[in-house]
Amino acid sequence: MPKKTCQIIIEGGNDYVIAVKDNQPKLHRHIQHIASTRKPTSRIVETEKTRDRLTTRTVEVFHDINGIDPEWTGIQSLIRVERIGTRKGKKYHEIVCYISSLIRTAKEFAFGIRAHWGIENCLHWGGSAVGGFPDLRRLPLKDVVLKEDSSTIRMGNAPANLSIIRAIALNILRRNGHTSITTAHRFLSHDIDKLLRLV
Repeated sequence: MPKKTCQIIIEGGNDYVIAVKDNQPKLHRHIQHIASTRKPTSRIVETEKTRDRLTTRTVEVFHDINGIDPEWTGIQSLIRVERIGTRKGKKYHEIVCYISSLIRTAKEFAFGIRAHWGIENCLHWGGSAVGGFPDLRRLPLKDVVLKEDSSTIRMGNAPANLSIIRAIALNILRRNGHTSITTAHRFLSHDIDKLLRLV
């Protein structure tokens, strides 16, 4: 997610929690460095067992944002999530880093991130605050369904404008009762009458 999008989210009176991906290597390295050299402000370890999966999640929150580029508007928290476990008998180890404009405990961030994974199993979300925590349903599908990170549009304000349009489209679908954007996408594709009824 570009820095400009963070600015737009904050200027709109909203908050964000965003996964830091490989396309932000400097920020990712900085969070990993902070996590390896500083004591977290908050930490929680949870273990979950399902039918074919055993997962131990460690969520650590850091509020030391020294050295972070100030163009990441509103950033207040760095979050590191480590997942270790087995899937169908195979071991896995994942580390995902996040930045957020919120100040929350590791328990609260863990709940939000897990709820987000339960909704659409994708890696970045943001939106307005609901009950003091972001509405996790607002923006999590822009990568997966709407292919935001695959967009080749990079010049000027176009990427930020298209990001806003995608967010509006997702909000329209949610307001019309669609709980799965993937299903809604298939249902509405190539049917202008159904699309027009949404608005």
